[in-house]
This record gives sequence, structure tokens and C-alpha cells, in this order.
Amino acid sequence: MDNLAHSLVGAWMAEAGLKRTTPLATATLVIGANLPDVDAVFALGGSDASLYWRRGWTHGVLALSLWPFVLTGLMLLWDRYVRRRKHPDLPPARVGPLLLLSTLSVLSHPALDWLNTYGVRLLMPFDGAWFYGDALFIIDPWVWLLAGTSVIMADARTRKSAAGWCVLGAASTALIMFPVFVPWPAKVLWCVGVAAILWLRLRGTHILSAQRVATVCGVGLVLYLSAIFVGSQVAAPRAMAWLRAQNLPVERTIAGPLPANPFVRDIIALGPDRYHFVRADFLAEAEGRFRISDPSAPREPQPGPIIEAALSAPQIRGLANWLRLPSYQVEEQPDGWRVTIRDVRYSRMQSGGLGTAVVELDSALRPLRVEAQ
Repeated sequence: MDNLAHSLVGAWMAEAGLKRTTPLATATLVIGANLPDVDAVFALGGSDASLYWRRGWTHGVLALSLWPFVLTGLMLLWDRYVRRRKHPDLPPARVGPLLLLSTLSVLSHPALDWLNTYGVRLLMPFDGAWFYGDALFIIDPWVWLLAGTSVIMADARTRKSAAGWCVLGAASTALIMFPVFVPWPAKVLWCVGVAAILWLRLRGTHILSAQRVATVCGVGLVLYLSAIFVGSQVAAPRAMAWLRAQNLPVERTIAGPLPANPFVRDIIALGPDRYHFVRADFLAEAEGRFRISDPSAPREPQPGPIIEAALSAPQIRGLANWLRLPSYQVEEQPDGWRVTIRDVRYSRMQSGGLGTAVVELDSALRPLRVEAQ
């Protein structure tokens, strides 16, 4: 998930009542909810370095067992040498609650990341296997809305904080309203949600407490995440049955999310030598619930030596490690070969998108040139 979602989930936990457990509780929850993403620094090394290192060591079981102690120690140091040095009369932060909040917030991070199709390596460094929930898109505005409502209600009390939330709200609204792929019901629902947040901030504080709103939104968030996960699990086998009824050989199907639309799934079906792509619409009539969304793509369950040579290029070791549903296009050139590598989870969304690379090999299958996105 994006770091805005992680931050809002951490802040939501604070508003649900956990901020009262100890001084520095809110800061601990927000920092802990983002802490595994310290591996974002590898993005400075380029997109392939990011693919190789992201959601690996810092998201694995070893790091997840250590992060709460690291965060608790840092917060205690801040409390002793910064916070209480400036204000000696303030009560000290409590070790036990800080450790509990650190653990809860840190574990919320891989839980949200697992829900994506991008994947997360939960067993690092002992095992590099990727795990996928195939439920949420990497950016999900409904998580923003549900997690952020009580946070905005409680925090936007000064002109400075209100202005910051207004800027963030305008930017997120633009991300929903302008893209053509976001359906109009989702845009209407977003506007209704934003209007509800404004009403709660301006008038609702006289009726409801931020903690009560946070509790209601938390229940809504859990129900939403559960429903979106179950929806993917239901859509995949039904799409397989539909494709087989079209006389297409299908071994298995994966149901992934689409941006901002929880009622539609992007189905990727794996055949013996082709990928087939289906759009599943839960709101459509039964006869139109499934339809082919994109032309099929080639699949190589057992890549040959040319493809293996392309995948061994050091410039794409991150991509080769991250590939889940690869499709290859091999073209013979006068002096060698040109291999286009795509991961069909993301490469269909835009030309040359995430999970795409082109490797040129000489006649001895040595990499000559690599272009990676």
C-alpha cells in the first residue's frame, strides 16, 4: 500500500483510543505503520534495485520481530532527551504500552501490503517466496476515506492543520475525479464521503466524538477489506468456469483489483501457453458479468535458453526476482536476439509500464543492451 494509507491506518488506531495509553502513542503508531518501508531508500538506485530490495528484508519475519524493540527504544530516547528535556513536568512515556503499540503498528504494514497483487516476502531472509492477497490495488481511496475520517475530525483544529488537510483532500479528490477509468458511481461515492467528512468536522463534533467515529470507521474498514478479499476469491473460480465454457483450456485464475472500483475484478487466467484476461463485474447482469478485456498474451511455463539468458542480465535481477506472471516476446535480430519481458499484472495498464524490460543478446546469448522500466 501507499504510505498515505499506512499513515492514516496508524493515526486511525490512535484515534480509536490507543493514543491514551501512553505519551507518544500517536507518533509511535504512525511511525510504526511506515517503518518497514525504510527500504524505499533503494529506489535511489533505480527501478530494478527497488524491485530487488523492496518488500524483502525489512518486511520479513526477522525484521518484523525486531522493529518493535527498535522503535520502542527510539521513542524512549526521544522522550528522555528531547521531549522531557524541553518540558520536564510532562509524564514519561511507558515502556510496556509503547512496545505493544509498536508491535501492532509494525504488523499492520505487511498485513496491508499482503493484500496487493505486488506481493511481499514475509519469510525473508530465510525464504524469498512472495505472498499475494490479490485484493487491494496498491493505492485504494476507500482505505484513505475510512481510515482518515476520524483523523481529520480530530486533527483539523487549527488553520494550519485544516489547510494541510484541505490540500491533501483536493489532491486525492483530483486523483479520483479526473482519471477516465474510475467509474462515475465511485466518483459520486467519493464526493459523498468527502462531504460527510466536512460535515463531521464542522458540525459532527457537537454530536459524535472522534473516538466513536473512529470505531465505526474501523468496523467499516475491516468489513470492506474482508469483502474485497472474499470478492477476489469468489470471482477467480467463476471466471475459470466461464472460460472453460468458452472451450479455453485454463489451469488456474487470479482475480486482482482495479483502481478505485471494488465491484470489478481483473482476472488473469493461465492456460498451457497463453494468458487470458477477463473483466468480472459484480454489478452487471448474469449474462454480462464476465467478458474478455484484453487480447491473450504468450506464456512460457518452461523458458528456453534465450529467455534464460535474458533473465540472467544483471541489470534486471530485480525484475527477474519479482516476476510472477511473465510473458516473453523473442525476436531474432541480424546479430542476435531481442527479448521483451513483461509481467502481465501491470504491463497491460500502460505501454512500457511496471514489470517491463527489453534485453538485446548477441549470437552467443550475452547481454548487449538492457532497457528496463
